[in-house]
Amino acid sequence: MTTLQLQTGVEALKGVGAEMKKDLERLGIFTCEDLLWHLPHRYENVEIRPVEELEHDEQATLVGTVQGPPAVRHYGAKKNRLSLRLFTGGHLVQIVAFNRAFLKNKLQPDTTVTATGKWDRYRAVLTAQRLEVGEPDETRAYSPVYPISGKLNVRQLEQWIKQVLQQEVFPPEVLPLSIRDRYKLPAMAEALVALHQPESAQALKNARRRIVYEEFLRFQLRIQAYKRTRRESERAVPLNISAEATQPFTESLPFSLTHAQRRSLQEIMNDLRADFKMNRLLQGDVGSGKTVVAACAMYAVVSAGKQTALMVPTEILAAQHAESLADFFHPYGIELALLTGSTKTARRREIHAGLANGTISVIVGTHALIQASVPFQDLGLVITDEQHRFGVEQRRALREKGNPDALFMTATPIPRTLAITAYGDMDVSRIDEQPCGRKDVKTYWVKPDMLERVVDFVRKETDTGRQAYLICPLIEESEQLDVQNAVDLHAHLQTLLPAHHVGLLHGRLPTEDKEGAMDSFTKGDMDVLVATTVVEVGVNVANATVMIIYDADRFGLSQLHQLRGRVGRGAEQSYCILLSDPSSETGKERMRIMTETTDGFILAEKDLQLRGPGDLLGQKQSGMPDFRLADPVHDYRALETARQDASALLDSDSFWHHADYEPLRNDLEETGAISGKKLD
Repeated sequence: MTTLQLQTGVEALKGVGAEMKKDLERLGIFTCEDLLWHLPHRYENVEIRPVEELEHDEQATLVGTVQGPPAVRHYGAKKNRLSLRLFTGGHLVQIVAFNRAFLKNKLQPDTTVTATGKWDRYRAVLTAQRLEVGEPDETRAYSPVYPISGKLNVRQLEQWIKQVLQQEVFPPEVLPLSIRDRYKLPAMAEALVALHQPESAQALKNARRRIVYEEFLRFQLRIQAYKRTRRESERAVPLNISAEATQPFTESLPFSLTHAQRRSLQEIMNDLRADFKMNRLLQGDVGSGKTVVAACAMYAVVSAGKQTALMVPTEILAAQHAESLADFFHPYGIELALLTGSTKTARRREIHAGLANGTISVIVGTHALIQASVPFQDLGLVITDEQHRFGVEQRRALREKGNPDALFMTATPIPRTLAITAYGDMDVSRIDEQPCGRKDVKTYWVKPDMLERVVDFVRKETDTGRQAYLICPLIEESEQLDVQNAVDLHAHLQTLLPAHHVGLLHGRLPTEDKEGAMDSFTKGDMDVLVATTVVEVGVNVANATVMIIYDADRFGLSQLHQLRGRVGRGAEQSYCILLSDPSSETGKERMRIMTETTDGFILAEKDLQLRGPGDLLGQKQSGMPDFRLADPVHDYRALETARQDASALLDSDSFWHHADYEPLRNDLEETGAISGKKLD
């Protein structure tokens, strides 16, 4: 027998030929270690019980003898249905298995068979997902079901995994005994055996707990160690800012900051006064007042003699931010400029000169800010709004203009679960309360055939001087999707509202047309704006009181909430109407949730449960680690425990010097989280 090692190729296993090797490689299985980590995606309960005890539609396992020859029916070239009669416990039942014709010759009369599948009590038929010749393994109550491809079957995978387990080929133990004892976790070898060959539900549960905790602990150690290493390598001269630096600014505001705003501002100020560079995410719900907190921080930095930059994703948003910040800073003589791709050459030169000589203290702009030709005399703080809409390189390019402190803002509430994982290397501030006096947007879910009644409501609102948005998921008609599109709806509304100015805004319009439509709506010259989700972020029109979202079930909860956040920005009562007739239960659930709450953080948690972290953040840029078993949503308590344990370990001398922790230290060095020395 070949001696197996973790890195031994799968071709060394008995029964793995060239064709099977290719099928395994399609699953990402090249070595024995890969095979060990190809874990079951579910388990079948193979506890054997008498037929009379089984419930209808229950997953069941029957053992008996074949009565008479099996029958096979073929459907086309590849599909078939095998059926046989099985005598079990004094009962004669029928077993049906699809695409198992190759077993026919083995299923001779009086052959012992084990079948697992769904039991039809009324017809005495078991539809088997698993059909094997012989007695079952009586030591195992659960049978693993693996992801497979090509001509592979679960039985083959089990045999190959068994070969590896029999030779005790296991990854090295990483968790010290002290941690395993504290949480009653099995050793790695024991856990892997239990995952592939579970003897009980408790053994399976303990094995999963072990793997989940280790995955979370190693991940938390890496990101926390990386954060400490970065702070050590980016030592900075603290800004000369007193604790009262923002007091003149905040006292001059026509409103009081909420407790959450004050808390977030204090966290930012502490970072600015620290001897490391700030790397903080400021997240807050729509209308929670992030911009005011950012303005306070900018005021403090400018007061300390440095410049600040605010980068936003669109020119419309840049202009709005520049206008509101100019109102804040004008009384203090702080010079502010707006720089976008549309800025004229002469004005661009003036801005460059002002940034270079320091007369311009605050610059607001789009990606134009990161161009190499944009100079700064002394850039102290960079704020990036809706940071997930910029690429990593864009954000890095702006930060490299003088290595300033960095603050990232987002109006997309991020569940704490994801904040710990996807943004684990950043400090996070949450503005989780709304300013006093802000009215909740009343939200209603109606069927699309009520459009004309909805239009009547829009007419009444606009006749009183208010404005309305109507959002569509598509720009033009699609052959694949039966959903409303903006172009057709715009034409239809023009006939329904002949006395009103109905505009159109979508991503394919020329830049000047998009800016013209938005400018007209912002100034109040347009009554109704038919648009795609181009208005999702940042557009601020206080006079808009109605948001209608067509085919609302085609959007996620977080996106629906962002769209709803475009109204309710003034003193008048605002409304959001969801036009939707979803066919799926998930779609209906989203509509119900939207009508029940306006809290963005609650909605984000619900969206995470319904859609998963990749969909919520965007799979390619989410930053979510690729865990084997751990799930940040369902295993949140284990994640929080691992986060606390990682912090305590990095603070302890024993972690850095005791031999028990050497595997975890090596893991940090191999992943580049540390440089081999204790972090201060």
